[in-house]
Amino acid sequence: MLGQRIRHTKRYREIINVLMKNGFSHFLFRVGLADRGLAAGQGAEEIDRNMKNVGKRLRHALQDLGPSFIKLGQIASTRHDALPPEIIEELEKLQDHALVIPFEHVRSTIESELEDELDNLFAHVDSDPLATASIGQVHTARLLSGEDVVIKVQRPGLKSKIETDLEILQGFGRILEERTVWAKRYRLCDIIDELSTSLKNELDYLMEGLGAGRISKQFEDDAFIKVPDVYWDFSTKRVLTMEKIEGIKISKIEELDANGYDRVKIARRLADTMLRQLFENGFFHADPHAGNIYVLPKNSIVFFDFGETGMINKKTRQYFASLLVNLHQGNTKSMIKTFSKMDIISEETDTEALRHDLEDLHVRYENIKMKELSLGRVILEILNVSYHNYIKIPTELALISKVILTLEGVLQRLDPEFSLMRAAEPFAQKLMWQRYRPKEIIRNSLEEINEDIGIISELPSDLKEVMDVVKKGKIGLDINVKRGDQIMRRVDKISNRLSFSVLMLAFSILMGSLIIGLAIVGQDTIIWNLPIIEIGAVIAALMFVLMVITIIRSGRM
Repeated sequence: MLGQRIRHTKRYREIINVLMKNGFSHFLFRVGLADRGLAAGQGAEEIDRNMKNVGKRLRHALQDLGPSFIKLGQIASTRHDALPPEIIEELEKLQDHALVIPFEHVRSTIESELEDELDNLFAHVDSDPLATASIGQVHTARLLSGEDVVIKVQRPGLKSKIETDLEILQGFGRILEERTVWAKRYRLCDIIDELSTSLKNELDYLMEGLGAGRISKQFEDDAFIKVPDVYWDFSTKRVLTMEKIEGIKISKIEELDANGYDRVKIARRLADTMLRQLFENGFFHADPHAGNIYVLPKNSIVFFDFGETGMINKKTRQYFASLLVNLHQGNTKSMIKTFSKMDIISEETDTEALRHDLEDLHVRYENIKMKELSLGRVILEILNVSYHNYIKIPTELALISKVILTLEGVLQRLDPEFSLMRAAEPFAQKLMWQRYRPKEIIRNSLEEINEDIGIISELPSDLKEVMDVVKKGKIGLDINVKRGDQIMRRVDKISNRLSFSVLMLAFSILMGSLIIGLAIVGQDTIIWNLPIIEIGAVIAALMFVLMVITIIRSGRM
């Protein structure tokens, strides 16, 4: 942090001064970011702990700090899992209030990025911006070939300013995690890293173009879902040229009704599209607010602005679905088991307290009709219970909660009777059952066997290294068996699986020897008036079925 203060002295002082001006001097002193003298004017009795007022002061501070902090605040406003609702409400009010970039700068950026004069690239570019934001500015244009397009142009000098602010912010995060319990519990550094990654991705317009293309490919056979085409010959990291598509903003309910659109059908189509992205494809539009979704004729939907996208692998999707279904069924034991499989239970976690909190959560929702449940709120409750019990929730799940909450807000305006929870249930059930398909079981079993073999093969060398160090007297041996039961279960799982495999192999060899021996001597398979081969085949089949059932039920033998 000291190095950052030296490198970015001027900006660091600006940030501290703005925070102090907005009433955060006592907090800065408590965490060691300001001297006692600077915080002396704000006595303990003057400290405002009202979250609504704290949110307002934070919003004003971010507004004063400029584009990078405004954008970070807007992204943070989606983290319902980590911030109080009063602060979220204030951060949602953050507006860019960005100054219009003079057209001379726009022209200069386009020409330097595309390495040609503007008149050689476009037949026309509107000098008045279609939209202005903290990151860039959008202009309508027409290509020389006649296609109407929109050009997004990044603000000059923005990248270096944002990188400086992010470096300072990451330093703040490390200090807060070291000195406050709440920052450590909510893994503030991870949240800042996630926000930083999201903001850096938004600075790379090529990433946005690739995201648009990837989602477009998911729905290439769906005539009712549209994504603007990217004109790659006219796009770079700081300039993005896309197809111009005009429609009705999805939040303009009166205009949709006046033009005869079916809002119920649009709501179902939008929900299905987003759920397919989340549960089936694993790559999704992560900012589906009303400004990024428009409606076209025939109740078609078009998505805009792919600066924020998300990705979630199949295994995590299955875990996510499992948590939702098991909560709905009140199966808290399976929920804890899912957390364990995800390897996100920390040493501080009290599993009994976790089970009790999950049971309370189920009781809270079990008598509420499904259509009245908010899927986003349910996910937030799971995340809040997780954070409270030191469960290290993957950032992908936090992002999904934000996406679903945003989506529910849009759907509620379109069709107040629509239930995203009900719409998501078949997707979650399908994901869960996929784990029990033979192909999936075999794939997962092979992965676990490879993992077990790796552990066993590396064990002798690991033990030798440890014993060599111990013999040399370089360390004192302090064995902590706080999670010894989990270790022993893992060892038990490996050894029993190997024993069972050896037993099946031996039985197979025995059966094969009998078949070959009886065939050589020309004798049938009846021995002692018993059909030995047939009985053996049945036993082998039963052993195989038993092994499959055991893997499905418990994951260990």
